[in-house]
Amino acid sequence: MPKARAKSDLPTKLCPVCQRPFSWRKKWADCWDEVKYCSDRCRRHRNQGNSSGQA
Repeated sequence: MPKARAKSDLPTKLCPVCQRPFSWRKKWADCWDEVKYCSDRCRRHRNQGNSSGQA
């Protein structure tokens, strides 16, 4: 059985809503190129921009 990859070796993206980095997940293996948001919450709030005051 192959060794697991270190989390730091996984690809990352920046969420356009909350501006936080998020890393690859196994459930996104088939669609990583289409993944844009780090969570369902950010996906739902994608049109509101960064109005929460968080950096």
